[in-house]
Amino acid sequence: MPEAKPNKLKVLITGLNGVVGKVLRPVLEERYEICALSRSGVDGLPDDRVFKADIADIDSLRPVFEGVDVVLNLAADGGLSSEAGMAAGWDSMLRNNIVGAYNVLEVARQTGVSRVILASSGATSNGYELVEPYKSLVSEDDVEIPDSWEMITEFSEPKPVSLYGVTKLFGEDLGRYYALTTPLSVINLRISSCGPVDLAGPGRTQANWSSHRDLQQLTVKCIEAPADLKFDIFWATSDNRKLFRDNSHAKEVLGYAPQDGVQ
Repeated sequence: MPEAKPNKLKVLITGLNGVVGKVLRPVLEERYEICALSRSGVDGLPDDRVFKADIADIDSLRPVFEGVDVVLNLAADGGLSSEAGMAAGWDSMLRNNIVGAYNVLEVARQTGVSRVILASSGATSNGYELVEPYKSLVSEDDVEIPDSWEMITEFSEPKPVSLYGVTKLFGEDLGRYYALTTPLSVINLRISSCGPVDLAGPGRTQANWSSHRDLQQLTVKCIEAPADLKFDIFWATSDNRKLFRDNSHAKEVLGYAPQDGVQ
């Protein structure tokens, strides 16, 4: 990981208490001046860098965004940090994933933030796993693995099979709108299988896993990408043998170099 820059960027993180936030926090805290926005507060940061606000309440967000360089929006319902997982209730996902994403982008625009990074998800494309060859690639059974398969890129047809995935696709398209119509740069990071334990379990994680240090590296590269990168989508995956969520775009555009992978 490159050395931190002397003049640290100010990075506002929503959802820092979640699974992904906890994975990223050590690197981000060392490298940037981070501040956090949450409903319940965040331990271990100075009081003047912890803001209690509801992401669905746009008026409560404006003071928090002043002077921020980059916003990393991890706040959502329906992901790993949610009790109900992807079966979270629609009302909560509407409030947090759709209204919240709009509020973050709109207030970022109003306050002069240069870049917003939206945590998207592999749930945007989970429908591929219902058919071959991807069904075999994610199987927990001892099945024959094909010699090769078509990779799913950031620009392949979306195939959500949950409302959570639909809300994440909304966030991606909303980000595209803001990137095209405002000075904001918006990057969507499709986070794959990255849990609190830095190991790949059986089944689909063998194909979709992202190690902690690979996700940390890619997030830093998104934060520090050149200003002329106005919009993009990147798969956050390690170099797994069964990989079908194609991380080559992140390698080509950002210089992402995964250090891990399930072989």
